[in-house]
Amino acid sequence: MHVVATAGHVDHGKSTLVHALTGMQPDRWAEEQRRGLTIDLGFAWTELAPGRTVAFVDVPGHERFVPNMLAGVGPVPAALFVVAADEGWMPQSAEHLAALHALGVRHGLLAVTRSDLADPAPATEQALAELRPSSLGTVEAVAVSAPAGDGLPELRAALGRMLAALPEPDLGAPVRLWIDRAFTVRGSGTVVTGTLAAGCLRAGDEVEIAPGGRTARVRGLQALGRPLAEAPATARVAVNLRGVDAGELRRGDALLTPRRFRLTGVVDARLDGDDVASLPRGGMLHIGSAAVPVTVRPLGPDTARLTLARQLPLRIGDRGLLRDPGTHHVSGGLTVLDVAPPAFRRRGAAAVRAEVLAGLDGRPDERAELRRRGIVRAPDLERMGVTVTLRPAAGDWLVDERLRADLRQALPRMVTGWTRRHPLEAGPPLDVVRRALRLPDLALVHALLTPGLAVRAGRVVPADGPAALPAPVQQAVDRVRADLRTAPFAAPQLTRLAELGLGRRELAAAVRTGALVQLAEGVVLLPSALPAAARALGALPQPFTVSQARAALGTTRRVAVPLLELLDRRGVTRRLPDDTRRMAEGPT
Repeated sequence: MHVVATAGHVDHGKSTLVHALTGMQPDRWAEEQRRGLTIDLGFAWTELAPGRTVAFVDVPGHERFVPNMLAGVGPVPAALFVVAADEGWMPQSAEHLAALHALGVRHGLLAVTRSDLADPAPATEQALAELRPSSLGTVEAVAVSAPAGDGLPELRAALGRMLAALPEPDLGAPVRLWIDRAFTVRGSGTVVTGTLAAGCLRAGDEVEIAPGGRTARVRGLQALGRPLAEAPATARVAVNLRGVDAGELRRGDALLTPRRFRLTGVVDARLDGDDVASLPRGGMLHIGSAAVPVTVRPLGPDTARLTLARQLPLRIGDRGLLRDPGTHHVSGGLTVLDVAPPAFRRRGAAAVRAEVLAGLDGRPDERAELRRRGIVRAPDLERMGVTVTLRPAAGDWLVDERLRADLRQALPRMVTGWTRRHPLEAGPPLDVVRRALRLPDLALVHALLTPGLAVRAGRVVPADGPAALPAPVQQAVDRVRADLRTAPFAAPQLTRLAELGLGRRELAAAVRTGALVQLAEGVVLLPSALPAAARALGALPQPFTVSQARAALGTTRRVAVPLLELLDRRGVTRRLPDDTRRMAEGPT
């Protein structure tokens, strides 16, 4: 299926022409038919040739209903531009063309209606001249008289040629169906309609509704009046939803593939049309079928920041237009450059941002986006419309290669500097490193480790072993070693440790480097005491009591009890139910 929107001045015969082509009346509302005026969007379709169906979105031409017209044109790739031979180019012709040009519609066809009432040549020549400088460029023109049927075969043939030139839709893309109608059908429930420009919808699919983050299930699909199991783009579809009331939905909402789009209320964009500096601060952004009030902050000669009154699911490269609803003036088209722009937190930030935006073209480039952002989650980049092919550095985090190289150089310097300031610590805690390097996740610290560094006990430390103790601490440990030389199990008292300058932090450093072994708070021995204790206890009759162990080691319960518990944990001794012990591999 192909989808084409009509465009042109009010009462130039758009709906009459669609009716003549399709045999269907696109004006759905009684008020429209009574007044002979299209007020809202109408829909009709016909088969141009076997296997080639075209669906028309018939839009209103009256200036009061331009927002409705824009809702229909926004998601559509081609336009049938209608000009009456007896009136020629008119004000709404110009406004509709300005909208098509702003939205970047590049495929079109001119139908000069009422050719039985006036010579169509002058109107054709003028209309082609107006269309030529626009995004539509040079288009084919056909003169018709819908009531008489004159020119309709030629128009159908021209439509076929235009449709053959349309690019193939991306069927693998995530779904973003802009809703243009939402209503309730008795016996079925909530139904929404829209133009599916990319992707494929299937019965049973879960969809996310934006804005709001609600989810619903596709109960059924219909296109061209027939039920479908799946609807591939491009298509006009009606979607029967389960799990949401029609009253909760409105034109401009969207059905989305879950977790594939980013809702945003601030975008940076490039504008073409009016001078950016002269734009009013407020306006209306039309994109898809949505119309959202925005405030405009000019940045560069053709770039601006738009703050939206409500969030929309936008992607880099999306096309929209700005319109002044008070004057009915189309200020120009826009291309979304960034859907997650940085906040302006310091003087001069806007000018710097303008320089960055000057180099963007609205095409999502993975490496360029990563270079600007430095570190970003792969799913977040994909939600912006960027195809991700790079391998994450850790988890789903992507890191720009140049930034990664800088961080890998900065990490050892940071660890060395921190350890110099904290000589009694093994190294900085992981979160200290994360914050110092401004990393969003601890996993990235592991990913940035150089060969000379490792992570132990939640700290970044030298990979080749513990660092040397500060000289005063090493001297104090040497004096402890001298004290224990003749009585290896006579652990120094706290007063002696304090006298030597071994407080809690100094003892922790000595234990961490392996210079001392801590049995309990303030109870330390030399590492050689453990194998010596095993030899002494192995010489005792098995099993043995704490008192026998204490006597064999020549120490006190203050040392013997935690020493035995340490030997239990290391599997050297085994504690029995009666609180006696035996060597783990000793005699029974």
